[in-house]
Amino acid sequence: MTALTPANTAPDLSFLLDHTSHVLRTRMAAALAEIGLTARMHCVLIHALEEERTQIQLAEIGDMDKTTMVVTVDALESAGLAVRRPSSRDRRARIIAVTDEGAEIAVRSQAIVDRVHREALETLPEGDREALLRALGMLATNHLATPAENPRPVRRARQGQK
Repeated sequence: MTALTPANTAPDLSFLLDHTSHVLRTRMAAALAEIGLTARMHCVLIHALEEERTQIQLAEIGDMDKTTMVVTVDALESAGLAVRRPSSRDRRARIIAVTDEGAEIAVRSQAIVDRVHREALETLPEGDREALLRALGMLATNHLATPAENPRPVRRARQGQK
């Protein structure tokens, strides 16, 4: 460290949230892969079971763009877990309906999600678990609820180019 390097005066919240989120996502992906699902597929199944929802509504709930949502629903249809069908409320709209097999898989996937979350939280003392969840909930619904506009979009390397 040089004399010009600013002193680190606080824990790096960005690193802590990003790292723990990344590790939790990878553990979740590995656990759900055991039953042939992705986290996105699980999300669509669970929320489509709650009530009649369109693909657009489910994409918003799962924070997915249109292309990702189409690929996810295509995979669910190919696996026999969901189907696209006309809405009973609006004949112009199409909904994602979960099949009986999809409903059974959703029960299994929810148990997996609950287990992965429980295992992560069990590493903390019980009082700290509640405090963490409460604090993250407050951040997610208040100060960190909406991303800031980025005047310069993030540039990503092109795939397949050398």
